[in-house]
Amino acid sequence: MPDRPEPHDAADDAARADWSAAPIRLAANQPPARPYRGGAGIARFRGLPESEVDPYTPEDFVASVTTVHGSDHVGLTELAPGLMLRDAVRADPQGFLGPEHVARFGAETMLLVKLLDTAERLFVHFHPDDDHARTHLGEPRGKTEAWIVLAVADGVDGYASLGFTREVSEADAAAWFTEQDAGAMLAAMHRVPLQPGSVLLVPAGVPHAIGPGITLVELQQPADLSILLEYDGYPGLDASTALMGNDLHESLQALDRRAWTAEDVARLVGDPAAPDDTTASVFPPAADPFFRAERIRTTEPVRLPATFAVVVVVGGSGTMGSGSGTLPLAAGDTVLVPFAVGDVELSPGLDVIRALPPRP
Repeated sequence: MPDRPEPHDAADDAARADWSAAPIRLAANQPPARPYRGGAGIARFRGLPESEVDPYTPEDFVASVTTVHGSDHVGLTELAPGLMLRDAVRADPQGFLGPEHVARFGAETMLLVKLLDTAERLFVHFHPDDDHARTHLGEPRGKTEAWIVLAVADGVDGYASLGFTREVSEADAAAWFTEQDAGAMLAAMHRVPLQPGSVLLVPAGVPHAIGPGITLVELQQPADLSILLEYDGYPGLDASTALMGNDLHESLQALDRRAWTAEDVARLVGDPAAPDDTTASVFPPAADPFFRAERIRTTEPVRLPATFAVVVVVGGSGTMGSGSGTLPLAAGDTVLVPFAVGDVELSPGLDVIRALPPRP
C-alpha cells in the first residue's frame, strides 16, 4: 500500500491524484464585487494585511463546491491551478465524502462554510426553502443557515434583526419592498444581541439582517440564494436582482410572515460553550437536517472519527495528526478533512469549530 501524502496546502501541486488522502489547508477564497461592504474582519482573523482588503469582499467561501448565483465558477474552491474542489469530489466521492454519505446524497458535500464580515448593516433579506427553490428558481435546494460569531468590532453594539414581531400581511411586505421602507421592515423585526461566541440558526424563509462590525462563521446549505426585501443603496442591486428575476408576489410566497415570539427566537439560539477537552454540539437540533457543527477545545489530545469535515481554527495553536502526517494549525486556519484521511487527532492548545454535513 503506498504511503499517504503529507498534509498539504491547497495549490501545492496540480498533479496530485490523491487529494482525499490528507488534510488540506485552504487559502482565502473571497468572491469580488459582492453587494455589501466588509472583509477586514476576515483579514484580521486570518492574520492577513487589512490594508490590502477589497471593501466588497465580505465573504470567504471555505471548501466550496458552490458558485455565486449567476456564475459558473466564482465562489468555487481551487485546490491547485485548474483543479476545483468540486471536480475533485466528483472524481473521488467515496474518498472525500465516505460511502454512507454518497449512498444518501451522491457526490454532493451538502455543506457550504463561509467566513463573513460586515462593514455595514446587511440588507433585510430571506432565503427560499427547498420547495420554493425547486419550483420557482430551478435550483435543487434552498438555504437554511446558521452563524457562530467570532468577533464584534470595538465600539459596536452587535446585533441581528430576525423574524417579525407581528403577523405581516403580503400587502404590507409588498409595500415595504415597493417603497424600500427599510425603517418599517426593521421596526417590525426582533433585535437579537450578538457578541463573540453567539450562535444563531436562521431557517429558510425567516427575514433577517446582520448589523455592522460582525465577523462570523456561517454554515449553510450549499446554495447562493437570497431574496431581498431591501436593496436601495447597495451597489449592483435593483428590484429584479433583489427578487432573483421573479415577480414580487411569487417571491413573497417564500417569506415567513408569521409573528415570532421571543420564545420562538430563543429556540434558534445555540450553545457555543465547550469546556476544555469537550466536543460540544453548537446548533439547536433543528439544524441537524441541514448541517452540524462542533466546538472543540483541547487541553489534551482529542481523537475525531473519520468523516468529511471543514475545520476552522478559532484560537490557539497546535497540530492535526493523521495517517498522512502532522499538520501545524494556528488561529485563522481553515482545513478541509476528507473522509479517506481516517481518524484525526487534535493536539492540546486548540479551539476549533468542526463543520459537518447532515448525518447520512
